[in-house]
Amino acid sequence: MRKIDHLFSEYAESHQNSTNKTIHWICVPLILWSILGFISLIPSPHIFIEYFGMISIVSLVAIFLVTFFYFRLSWRIALIMVFIMFLMEHLVYFINIEFQHKSWIFFLSVFVLSWIGQFYGHKIEGKKPSFLKDLQFLLVGPIWLLHFILKKFGIKY
Repeated sequence: MRKIDHLFSEYAESHQNSTNKTIHWICVPLILWSILGFISLIPSPHIFIEYFGMISIVSLVAIFLVTFFYFRLSWRIALIMVFIMFLMEHLVYFINIEFQHKSWIFFLSVFVLSWIGQFYGHKIEGKKPSFLKDLQFLLVGPIWLLHFILKKFGIKY
C-alpha cells in the first residue's frame, strides 16, 4: 500500500459520520485558507505572479514547503494543491486589500469558527481528530477531500 493510501485510510477512521464529513468539507478548506491569510501578514517583500496577483515571499515559501510534502505523496495531488493554494492566495490578497490592517481579524474569525466546527464534527463522530495522533494529518485533511473529487472524475492520484 502506498503511503498516501495508508494516510487516507488512517484519516478516514475518524471521519465516518456524514455530518462530520460535511463539516470537514466546509471547515478544512477554510482553515487552510485562513492559515495562508495569517502567513500573508508576515512582513516580507511581495512578487507579482501572472493571473494570481501579488504574493508575499513568506507565503510562497510556505506553499512550496506544503507542496513538497504533497509531492512526496503524489505529484498529481501536489500540482492540483499548489494551484488551489494560489487561488486561495488570490482571495487572501483581496481580503488584505479590502480590510487593510484589520484583515487579521477576518482570518482569525474564520480560523476560530472553522476549528469550532471541526471539533463539533468530531464530537458528533465520537472520535478525536487525527492530528492529535500525528501532526502530519493537518496537511492530509485537504488532500483527503481532494482525493474524493479525483475519484469521482476517475483521475488517479
